[in-house]
Amino acid sequence: MNALNVAEYTHTLGLQSKTASALMAKAPAAIKNKALKALARLLRENVDALQVDNARDLDRARTAGLAEPMVDRLKLTPKVLETCAEGCEQLAAMPDIIGEILGMKQQPSGIRVGQMRVPIGVFGMIYESRPNVTIEAASLSIKSGNACILRGGSEAIDSNKALAKLVQQALAEAGLPQDAVQLVQTTDREAVGQLIAMPQFVDVIIPRGGKGLIERISRDAKVPVIKHLDGNCHTYVDDPCDIAMAVKVADNAKTNKYSPCNASEGLLVARGVAADFLPKIGAVYAAKGVEMRGCTESLAILKNVPGALLAQATEKDWSEEYLAPIISVKVVAGVDEAIAHINRYSSHHTDAILTTNHVHAQRFLRGVDSASVMVNTSTRFADGFEYGLGAEIGISTDKFHARGPVGLEGLTSLKYVVLGDGEVRA
Repeated sequence: MNALNVAEYTHTLGLQSKTASALMAKAPAAIKNKALKALARLLRENVDALQVDNARDLDRARTAGLAEPMVDRLKLTPKVLETCAEGCEQLAAMPDIIGEILGMKQQPSGIRVGQMRVPIGVFGMIYESRPNVTIEAASLSIKSGNACILRGGSEAIDSNKALAKLVQQALAEAGLPQDAVQLVQTTDREAVGQLIAMPQFVDVIIPRGGKGLIERISRDAKVPVIKHLDGNCHTYVDDPCDIAMAVKVADNAKTNKYSPCNASEGLLVARGVAADFLPKIGAVYAAKGVEMRGCTESLAILKNVPGALLAQATEKDWSEEYLAPIISVKVVAGVDEAIAHINRYSSHHTDAILTTNHVHAQRFLRGVDSASVMVNTSTRFADGFEYGLGAEIGISTDKFHARGPVGLEGLTSLKYVVLGDGEVRA
């Protein structure tokens, strides 16, 4: 497809989305929920067929020498597909927030002023690797009454095409416009440049992928962008804490899965518990092949752990998103130094404290400037599905409009509504 054809193609997608968005905005909740339930059913009915399409993507990725954590993100296992189906059903069971009126107040003039929740309109989603994002984005778009244009990575093109076909089948079953969810069918990168420069059709762009992709979108987009650049998350083990619980949570936060943006990449340990905690978590990480890049103080404690993979941390390690079995380890004086370290080096995605001190927990919650801040649990919970949002369109580390996992509310806007009874302004 040449540049002219790409421009014409994306223009057509935009026009079709804009037309569909007007119909989606007024679609009844029952019809939108019917489409979501149909999509859940179709996903379960097509597990085997979807895995055939997915296998082609996986074969191409491995042939091209894609790193294993990236290959892992491409997999559409039965478990992944079931999670997608459950997400659709969870969304269908949730109340419809479109049209709700908030904060209606009577004014001295006699008018009543409030805000109504409305769809954003059309959003463009540009993402890499994970084909399940196609379903998450589509299902959230349907429930929120929006239309969307999805552009997945070339490495997942067969999987994304198969999933998008099911989405459009579900929309048709419910009597909704199939153009409400469109997948960009070309892998030509020029399509991305066109998509992010169509403010007449697209109301917001949501990039989800590597830092290079998101930096490019943020730099070149002519429409607003909801984004996060990195997932450099931290787990801080406080003094005092429940050591056994801290070992369990710090293990899960790192090793449950290495490739997601909510895996902990940094481990901070209060000096008062370091001698007790570090050998225990060190043994767990050693058994799982996790390399620990530590400060001098932490390495002095960890050096006696059998089989430990140790390296001296550099300044770069404190801000690194590894997406691999590697974690930075630093001993800190206490909660205040932990907060200062996180606010300096983290990507403001998700950071957690493990503590039995309520005052320390509250100080951490208030002091850490991140989209999600946690107490006594794993950073791996920073996810729209786990937060009860049904699914997520992505995670935002911006501070305007949407922050943290972006679910239904993040895909809506508020407009003022004013109710009167013939009042005129003096």
